Amino acid sequence: MREVSIIGGGLAGVEAAWQAARAGARVRLYEMRPVQQTPAHRTDKLAEIVCSNSLKSDEVGTAPYLLKEELRRAGSLVLEAAAATRVPAGAALAVDRQKFADYVTEKISTHPRITLVREEVTRVPDEEIAVIATGPLSSEALTADIMRLTGDDQLYFYDAIAPIVAADSIDMTIAFMAARYDKGGDDYINCPFDREEYARFYEELIQAKSVPLHRFEETRWFEACLPIEELARRGVDTLRYGPMKPKGLVDPRTGREPYAAVQLRQENLMADAYSLVGFQNHLRFGEQARVLRLVPGMERAEFLQYGQIHRNTYICAPRILLPTLQMRKQPLVFFAGQISGVEGYVESVATGWLAGVNAARLSRGAELLEAPPKSATGALARYVSSAQTQNYQP
Repeated sequence: MREVSIIGGGLAGVEAAWQAARAGARVRLYEMRPVQQTPAHRTDKLAEIVCSNSLKSDEVGTAPYLLKEELRRAGSLVLEAAAATRVPAGAALAVDRQKFADYVTEKISTHPRITLVREEVTRVPDEEIAVIATGPLSSEALTADIMRLTGDDQLYFYDAIAPIVAADSIDMTIAFMAARYDKGGDDYINCPFDREEYARFYEELIQAKSVPLHRFEETRWFEACLPIEELARRGVDTLRYGPMKPKGLVDPRTGREPYAAVQLRQENLMADAYSLVGFQNHLRFGEQARVLRLVPGMERAEFLQYGQIHRNTYICAPRILLPTLQMRKQPLVFFAGQISGVEGYVESVATGWLAGVNAARLSRGAELLEAPPKSATGALARYVSSAQTQNYQP
């Protein structure tokens, strides 16, 4: 059985490594941190979550639940870690990001068939079985080699991170605990607006100063993760029908639905930090503090993390990958995670699972697996490998 190399220690990479090792393969997992850091990561932990701490809905009958349930039944390490480090989040599955990363790092580091290598990989291996799972922040050198390999010179768009505030800095005489329509418990902090408060907040938001991009950088926002200020510029009511929608909430001070609302989601088990749901942005830090303190209940908010912008890198997968997640032209190489053109934590895990299973099967000369097309994992793999579109997006 040949050794399998996994490049990237994010959600897709650790899942691929775990599944390949679980299937009997010897695995070398490469992670460049802390030797080389990225603009978004803060630690050297594997599976560090840098955006939202939510793995989406865990409500039975929803598509996100189905994908997670398939992975649970398939022995996913990431879903095991999520269960062990879960924090209250209504109907969503959210995790304590530090405990989550610690759990995964410990599991990977102590697995007898996995060797963790802390160094940057600058070239895609030519004659090895490899899974490329370097995520949205692949190093410049490896990105250049992927471009050489795939022939695709348009690999990036931009993504953004939401701010996090200290729980004890939120005025709970104004804000209140609730989940929309009382689903899943009172797990969110809600900051209600009346019409005048919303109008003032909106005007200040659209006039706030952003961090400038370099001249050579083309802004290609991913539609599902638009910065809040970009979303606001689409119209005065766009936010009220998007991340600030008040539906399903009742302000206990008035007994009525607020005009708009900001929701904050618990970040850790200690419940001392909350992130602003849907408030990813690339405003200057001083502007973020000024504008977000106009949110009722956040007048004295202490910011533990400001919103940030970072580059996301992905390949044009339908031209490059098979449903097994192998490259069409170089079948020893697999892609998984966000670089393969999926968006979302669990989606990245699912592609990591499939790539890891198939890398192990390839290493022992077995027939590769295509996930059933009627399964959530199979539908995802088929979209990645077969989407009929001129402008492929995750």
